[in-house]
Formats: sequence, structure tokens, C-alpha cells
Amino acid sequence: MTADNEIDIKEAFQRAQKGHNNKAKLVASLKSRYNKLEDKTLFHEEFVHYLKYAMIVYKREPVVENVIEFAARFATSFQSPPKTNEEGEQQEEEEEEEDEDAEDDHPFLSFIFNFLLESHKASSHAVRFRVCQLINKLLGSMAENAQIDDDLFDRIHQAMLVRVTDKFPNVRIQAALAMTRLQEPQDPDCPTINAYMLILENDTNAEVRRAVLSCIAMSPRTLPKVLKRTRDIKENVRKLAYQVLADKVHIKALSIAQRVSLLQQGLHDASEAVREVVCARLLPAWLVRLDGNIIELLHRLDVENCAETALETLKAIFKNTPTEELLQNRLELDKRKLIPEDSLTCENVLYWRALCEFIRGKGDDGDEMLEQVLPDAATYANYFCGYLKAVPVLSEEQRADFNQLELVMTKEFISQQLIHLIGCLDTNEEGVRKRVLAVLQDMLALPQTPSSLVFLLTGKLLSLIPDDHRRIQTVAEIISDVREPIMETSQPVDENESRRQQVQLAEVKVCILEAKQTLEDCIAAQEFNRAAELKDSITDLENRRNQILQEIAESNQTTDKEAHIEKILPSIASTHPAVRNMAVVCLGTCALHSKELAKTHMVLLLQIAQLDEVKIRISALRAIIDLLLLFGFQLLSETAATHTAPPSQSSPDKQEDDNAAAEEKADVPEDTAQSILGMLSEFLDSEVTDLRTETAEGLAKLMYTDRISSAKMLSRLVLLWYNPGTEDDTRLRHCLGVFFQLYARESRAHQDVVEESFLPTVRTLMNAPATSPLAEVDVNNVVELFVELTRTSALIKPSPNTEEMCVHDYLAVRICGEMLKDPTAPEVRLYAKTLSNLELSRDETVREDLQTLLQQLVQVVKDRVCLRALEKMISQLADSKEQAELLSATALQPLDVNADEAATDDPSKSAKRAKRSNAGQRKVCTAKGSRKPSRRAESSEESDGENVPESVPMVRPSRRAKTAALEKTKLDLNPLINQEANVS
Repeated sequence: MTADNEIDIKEAFQRAQKGHNNKAKLVASLKSRYNKLEDKTLFHEEFVHYLKYAMIVYKREPVVENVIEFAARFATSFQSPPKTNEEGEQQEEEEEEEDEDAEDDHPFLSFIFNFLLESHKASSHAVRFRVCQLINKLLGSMAENAQIDDDLFDRIHQAMLVRVTDKFPNVRIQAALAMTRLQEPQDPDCPTINAYMLILENDTNAEVRRAVLSCIAMSPRTLPKVLKRTRDIKENVRKLAYQVLADKVHIKALSIAQRVSLLQQGLHDASEAVREVVCARLLPAWLVRLDGNIIELLHRLDVENCAETALETLKAIFKNTPTEELLQNRLELDKRKLIPEDSLTCENVLYWRALCEFIRGKGDDGDEMLEQVLPDAATYANYFCGYLKAVPVLSEEQRADFNQLELVMTKEFISQQLIHLIGCLDTNEEGVRKRVLAVLQDMLALPQTPSSLVFLLTGKLLSLIPDDHRRIQTVAEIISDVREPIMETSQPVDENESRRQQVQLAEVKVCILEAKQTLEDCIAAQEFNRAAELKDSITDLENRRNQILQEIAESNQTTDKEAHIEKILPSIASTHPAVRNMAVVCLGTCALHSKELAKTHMVLLLQIAQLDEVKIRISALRAIIDLLLLFGFQLLSETAATHTAPPSQSSPDKQEDDNAAAEEKADVPEDTAQSILGMLSEFLDSEVTDLRTETAEGLAKLMYTDRISSAKMLSRLVLLWYNPGTEDDTRLRHCLGVFFQLYARESRAHQDVVEESFLPTVRTLMNAPATSPLAEVDVNNVVELFVELTRTSALIKPSPNTEEMCVHDYLAVRICGEMLKDPTAPEVRLYAKTLSNLELSRDETVREDLQTLLQQLVQVVKDRVCLRALEKMISQLADSKEQAELLSATALQPLDVNADEAATDDPSKSAKRAKRSNAGQRKVCTAKGSRKPSRRAESSEESDGENVPESVPMVRPSRRAKTAALEKTKLDLNPLINQEANVS
């Protein structure tokens, strides 16, 4: 270093690499040297020369970072430092002149910018990265009120817009950061903000998105993009997005939906770090902007519609609040530790509930604190009962008034929170618990209690009763009081008794008049003894008169008595669909527990299933299906004795199809079963997707449980499954797809139903008009489904009777009969192909009958493809018959391993054996399915060796006997050997 504290450029760069050096002194020394130079061109070139050494390094080495930092500081040191207010007032005119010649006053800074802008398109990604980094540091190191030339501004802007689309993420990050001070939020077409929003939406690198989030200016245009980043896939991006919103966005700038969404997502985020940012940064920032008023914060969250989110928000705030401050910030409670009823609002009652629940969650440590914010249980019960009784019940006309409806909804919300507060009460004492239970029971029995509160009241009631039996008894009593309330009844007056009393009264009055007249006569005659007796008699008569008058008064007065009168609930006939739907659901549920109730209301459910709205019809249909599954169609026979089933609205053609569908038990009335199945058949053709799907699912349940056994109905379900119109109904497709497999594999009887529905299904598809969706169905796929479903090997529990004919035997005979009806029909080729895929049994009678039918078909069928298939089938049956005879003939013949040696002596015999072997191989390939039962039979007859008797020693036959035996069996030995090899 020189005497003037000046250093050359090389030394400055060397010393700048060391982090412990004071870069401010290095900048001052190099700047002093620069200012003394008259020709600064050489300095510029030399400075850039040494700077390039750092710019070619891509890795973030500390040495390189120190050099870049030094270069940026040196370049921006030529700018005038920001002036204070006093200096600015004194030198306003000088500043204006300097602004005009700002570019001339800083030639080095202009030179550096020009160099960097010329280098930003370099092929080296390291150079592009360092260029963007230097521009970012240069612009960031400038004073807040610094200004640059408009042309230079545009050049920097254009260069960075190119670099934010660079291939390398680090280059894009530095370019995005460099554009921070180039934003113009007031400009609706600002290129920088447009680029930022595009990056936030589309950039695949999370660090690039974070860089943009850290520097993007908040505006109505950019706010939705930042909000969207709170749902970013990367944890760090979501975390930074919440930090940016907390630091840069006022709560008033967000809508209620946006505030609620931010809290819902943030408080339930999978990352603990994100949840911590929401609790420690976002919520405190909102409270600071609202002067710490939590009630105001709740008001801005619309707690009536998002109570759960508001509760979680309060709990998050309480967790970060010291314990002593919780009581200091409590609500203004009165002497009873209650909020006055006229001061209750949605916000303060929710805050009260959240505070009490939070304190109670502390366990024993919070008991003392809870006593300061909540009264005793008896006081609270009376307070709660009084408020709930004051909730008005609106009539239909009043509900049309939105203001009254809103007022009632607010009171119901407050009541809900008051019910939740019951869980914080101390109800350990029996007397206190009884008082609370009595209040809850009274509230549930009151007719004006809103239905929205019944669930909460019931839950709190049951939580206070530990014994299950007592719970059931209490609920039953409440239901009984609601259904049969105690009401006063008047007793009518008996007219005969009333007339009798009137006659008695008249007689007594006449006697009194006669006695008084006699008394006067006695007094006049001075018969005082007689007068005294008459006076006593008159007194008795008057007493008798008064008694009769009292009886008459009591009999005339209506006598009121308390009695349980059943309250009829006309919910089924309610004008509100939601009420009717719930009534149908309840009726169906109750009917499941009572067969008598089911018989009584079955007809009503059938009528509702046909006449009401779709949702209610579906509920009624579900109830009908459940009742039939539980009680069977016998329920209809008992119902029909007193009721008439609803008439079917199906067409005559469908009624003919449904006649076969009523294949139930013999004691079920055919008309009733047919009408129900006809109704279900109509529902399968409904254009309402939900109704059609529910019907198909119900029929599948009835068929699987053997409540219905109908080939026609199964055919309808198969056609519905393949119908292109149900392609989008995934629930229907899934349900039927599972049902067909389970139904066919369950039993042989089910396979018989599937086999019976085969021909009707194929006929329907083949005869479908071109305008029908069924014309698009591939019939081959449908046929393959039926073949697979009816295989004997598909049964879960095969029949133990091995001699029983399999389903494919019947199906083969049916197919042959169908082909003989019209040998020229187009579906004959399909039937011929199906025959070759069947798994036939080994029953000789069946095979002979089938062979006879095939021979008849060969005589009448003209299609060559069909003929080849039929002839092949005939040959397979013939070969199978020969094999059966062979097996029966060789069952008692001992086999000798030396038989092959004898067979090789005659070449012609070997050739015949080879020919027969090939035929046997073809037979195995084409009819391998027919061997599966025999293989299972063989495997089932294998023993574990425990009870196998010892083999009887056999006398070795002579050579001539071996040869004779070989002559009988040599044509079939190789096919059998090949067959065993193929099977294994």
C-alpha cells in the first residue's frame, strides 16, 4: 500500500478474497486511486480483467462470493449517499442539476452495467449466473432514492426478463432477485410482475418460486398468486408464502373466504414448520393490525359459518399466550361469572367456550383458573335454560323475513356454544348432575326446541349418564314425552244425572216453602214447641238444598284431568322434502325392528317410491329392499290380507316378462310380487341415474340372498351392465361387476339361472334396432361372460354328485336347439363358436345326445365356418368316447415299461402311434376344459399314505401275454402319456 493509502487493482482483488478484511477500507483505497486517474479506461479494463476470474466460477465458493461483494460495493460507491432532510432542503437545486448529469458523474458504474449486459448471453452458465448476481447486488446496494438512466433501466429489464427463463435454476433465481427494484405495481401491464406471476405458476424449481415470493410486490393482481403458493407441493414454498402474507398483507386486504381458507390449510398443514409459521407469524401479525382485539378477529372470520376454524384459531392463539394473560384478556363477565344475555354475541360466546375448553384441557392445573371464568353447574344450568326458552319459533310466514330468520339463526348458534360449555362444568356431585340432567331433559321435551340443537342436547345428556341401561331408559322416556305429551282432558256432563239433581232441588225447595208457611202458622197459634221442631226441619232442608246446589255446580263445571295423548307427527305428508325424506328413513328403520309395523306401512312405502321426489323415492326404495331382505316376500302375503298392492304401471310386454320373474316361494301372492318386480323393472329404465343404480343394487342383493330367482331379471341386469348409456355410472358398473361373479360362483342353482338367461340376452342384443344403445354392444364379450360364469370349475363349492350334469351340458343342448330353429340366422356362427368353448361333462348319454344334435346341424347348416366348428366338435366327442372306452378297458390291465420296445419293432405301428398321438394332442388342446373335473377327482382320491393297503404281488406275465396286451392298447398309450404330460 502507498503512502496515500492507495492500492492497485490486483492487490485489492487479492485482499478482497479474504473475509476478515474490511471491504469498506479496500473500496475507499481503490476509489481514491481511481479518482486521481485522468484516463480511467485502463482502470476499467484492468478491473474487469480481474473480475472475470471470479465470474467463470459457478460454485458458491466463499472466496468468489467475497470478490463479487467487493466489486458491487466498489461500483456503487460512486453514487452520492442519501442526504438527510436538512441537507436536502439546502441543496435541492444542486440535486436537480446532478440528476440531469447523473450518468456522466458515474462512468464506472455505467461501464460495469454495460459490461454485464453484454455478457448475460454468454454460453457459460457460470458467467450468466455471476452476471445476474452482480446486477442484483448492484441494484440492491444503491440508495433507496437512487435513479438510473431510462435507457439503462430498459436494457437491464430486458436482459433479466430473458434470464428468468434460463435453463439453470440458479441463474433464474438471481435474475428474479435482480428485478425486484424494477417492479411497478401501479402499472397493470408491468412486465416484471407478469414474469413473476408466470414463474409462480409454472416454474418447476421450488427455490425459484421461493425467490419470486420473497421479492414480489403485493397488489390485487399478485395476491391470488401468492395465496395459491400456500398450497404449493414444497414445504419451504408454503412456509415462505405464509411469511410474506404475514409481513406484507393486511388482514383487511383479504376476503373472509381467503382468511378462513388460509387458517384451515395452515393449521392442518402436514408440515410442523408451516403450522408454526401460521401460529407464530400470521396470527400475531393479524392481531397487531387489529390492536390485539381477538373478538374483532373472530368477527372478521364469520364464526357462524366456520366455527371449527375459529375454535382452532383461538386455541393456536392461546398456546402462544402466557397463562397469566389468559385471565387478563378474558371477557367482561358479571358477578355470576356469566355473560349477560343481552350481551351475548356469536364472537364472545365462542371465545368463552374456547377459553374454557383450553383451560379445562390443562387438567388439574387449570381447575382454579376455570373457576374464575365459569360459574357452578346449577347456576349455569338455569342461565342456559332461560336463554334457550327465549329462542323464538318462527312460523312459515315469519321465515320469509330474512331479518327474523337471521336473528333466530344467530340465537341458535349461541345456544349451540352454550351447550358445548356444559362439558366444562363440574358435575361430579350427584345433586348438581341431576339438576343439569333435568334441564337437558326439559329442553329436549319442549316442542319449541330447535331441531338443530337436539343432537347436541342428546349428546350432552348421554355423556352425563354413565350407565347404559339408564341411558336407554332416559331416552325412551323423552321420546315417550315427545310422542305422547301430558295434556288436560275435559269430562263431559251426564244429562240424566243433571236432570235428577234438578228434580231433587225442586222437591227440596217446595218442602222448605211448606215448612216455612207451617212455621208461621204455628207462631201465630202460639204453638212454640211445634215451631221449634219446624225450625230444625227447615235448617236440615236448607242444608240439603245447598248440598244439591254444590253437586250441580260441580257437575256443570268441566273437569280437567291430565292424560297422555299421542301426538301425531304428520312428517310423511310434510310440504318440505327434507322432512318427508327423513320421515321415510325413520319409518323404514323402525319397520326393520317390527314385522307388524312393516306389514302396516309396506303399501305406503311402495306408493312413496313411485310418486314422490327422486331423493325421497330412493329412500323409500332402500327401505323396501331392506324389508324384503329381512322378512322376505312372505311379508307381502301377510300384507295383502288387509291391503292391496299398488298397481303396476308397466307396459303389457314388460308385465309378460315380469310374470316369469315372480319365481318365489309358493305362498307369495303372484300379483303382489309381480307388481313390485314390475315397479323395479320400470326403475331400471329410469333416466334418473341414482334411482336406476339404487334399483340395480337392490335387485342384486335380493337375487344373491335368494329372495328372488329370476332369469329375466338377471338378463336385464346384464344388459344394463353392458349398455353404453351406463358407462359413466361407475357405482352401477362396479356393483354389477362384483355381483355377477359372486352370484354365479355361490351355487349350482345360481348357475342354472345364469344359463337360463343366456339365450334371452343374446336374442335381445341380436335383435336390437340400430338406434338402440344395445346395438353397440359386442355380443362376443357377453357370450364369453356367460360361458365363464357357468363353468363348473368356477363354483366355490362344487356339487359332490360327480354324475350330475354340468350347466354347460344344458347350455350346449339349448344352443343346438336354437341353431336348429333357424340354421341360416346370423347368430348361428356365434353359437357354433360358443359350443367349442364349453366345458362338457363325461356323461356318455349327454355326449351321445349332443353328438346326435350336432350331426343334425351338419346336415342343415350351410356356413363353412360353422361347419368346420361343428365337425371339430363332433370329432372331439368321438375321441372322448374312445378314450372313455380305453380307460375302462385298461383299468384292470397291468402296464409294462417294456411295451415301448415291442412297439418299435414295427415301423408301421410306430407311424400309426404317432398319428394317433398328434390327434390326441389336438384333442387335448381343444377340449382341455373337459379334463378338469377328472383331474380334480384324481387329486381328491390321492392318499397321504397312512391307510394304503399293501399291494398284492402279481405274477409276471409271459412275453406273449405282454405282446397281446400291447396289441390291444398300443394305439392309445401315447395319447394318454401325452395327455398326462400336458395336464401336468
